[in-house]
Amino acid sequence: MSESSGRLLLGIDLGSSGVKVVLLDPDRGIVASQSQEVALFSDHPGWAEADPQEWWRAVCSLVPAVLAMANATSADVTGVGVTGMVPAVLAIDDRGRPLRRAILQNDARASHEIQQIHEAMGDFNLLERTGSVLSQQSVAPTALWLARHEPEVWLKTRTIQGSYDWLARELGAEAYVEYNWALESGLYNIDMTPLHEIPRATGIAWPDLLDAKMPGTVVGAVSREAGDAAGLRPGTPLVVGGADHVLSAYGAGLIEQGDCLVKLGGAGDVLSVSDEVFLDARLYLDRHPMPGKWLPNGCMATSGSLLRWEQSIFNGVALEELDEAAAAAQPGALLSLPYFLGEKTPLHDPDLRGVIVGLHLGSTRGDIHRSFLEAIAYGFKAHFDVFEQGGLTIGTTRVTNGGSKSRLWREILADVLNRDLISLVEYPGASYGAAVIAGVGTGLIGDWSYVTGALEVAETISPNREHVALYEERYQEFLQLSDVTTSISHVLARSSS
Repeated sequence: MSESSGRLLLGIDLGSSGVKVVLLDPDRGIVASQSQEVALFSDHPGWAEADPQEWWRAVCSLVPAVLAMANATSADVTGVGVTGMVPAVLAIDDRGRPLRRAILQNDARASHEIQQIHEAMGDFNLLERTGSVLSQQSVAPTALWLARHEPEVWLKTRTIQGSYDWLARELGAEAYVEYNWALESGLYNIDMTPLHEIPRATGIAWPDLLDAKMPGTVVGAVSREAGDAAGLRPGTPLVVGGADHVLSAYGAGLIEQGDCLVKLGGAGDVLSVSDEVFLDARLYLDRHPMPGKWLPNGCMATSGSLLRWEQSIFNGVALEELDEAAAAAQPGALLSLPYFLGEKTPLHDPDLRGVIVGLHLGSTRGDIHRSFLEAIAYGFKAHFDVFEQGGLTIGTTRVTNGGSKSRLWREILADVLNRDLISLVEYPGASYGAAVIAGVGTGLIGDWSYVTGALEVAETISPNREHVALYEERYQEFLQLSDVTTSISHVLARSSS
């Protein structure tokens, strides 16, 4: 038995591109971490699906791997926490098995159903009841699409769960949905009671809505069958984790009012802590894992994904080389709109399109790249404006994910936001937050504030005062450019659909 006997916590994250597992020793930090890619299926334009059985196979492979890395055994694991993308939709039969692949949160197949439900709801104030408006992330339109296009699946559906809640059930937990899946699904009120008006508006028969459970709740124990498959000790407590973006923010140390996290991933996420319910139709609302706190947040459709597209049209040039060229370019020489996949928050417009203004024969690859980094930073600034318009003053701001490895991008972001930015060393993400919550739920970690200062700070970047005024001017022009090009983008989107 290892030196950490009985002191390890397992965090499992089901991501859109892979599964990640970490082992946490509360005294020593992360002692092992492994990840495995999984396939993303898009059988038709706008579809996004994943195979739950591939998730399960990855878990069964990764858990023994991290135990071996830590020279530990399953007996050393005190608790298991789960997290994942939200609100993925799994149609579950009466045996607890998925009836088809999971439909992910960025799937856009149900646009017609969104409109149909919206019309059926009339003046019903969904924002006030659930914290968010009806959108492609809402579960009811997806359910209506299933009932309409795959009636044989819907007929056999006994429950609907999210990705990580299903995983906990597969491991041996009772059937439940976590608070933030419930909230973002649009099927539950802010107080976590079922919202029956939405299922009625679909006009189809619905399975019973499961009880919503708060993060940190013990919901069962690893079963013998699951333990044999995944290399875990039967009887190990299973703890409700939460949505990946929520646990990523919590794990990064966001616990006080105004604490903020900017995530430079494939999409661009921004979250801030509020001690009060924060309602704004331009944003999403999630519950913080800590009782009584909230996480209003936004997700821009593109961030790192725009840079990957840029690399493809520049013949695969390395991002480091693009950054070097952009660092030599004049700030604000070009003005771009990053709507290459439409835009989610704060505009909620899938028919917007990307724009580059100011090109001339002397424009360089560095000018274009810098304009993309600046455009994404302007998008984040728009979210900060929404926070502050709602009375939420932003305080300490952290930046994580792949894009945070670019010092230039962090410098531009600090200049545009006009605030210090703290980056973290090799931030482990949501799986770390899930492991911490497993510790809170089992009592191994005594306080939610454990995450404060637990991770190493890489660097704090302060704004360059010479750039702040220029970027404020460009930001106002960015907003104007977005307004004047919207109608043209809509025409082009319709003509190409």
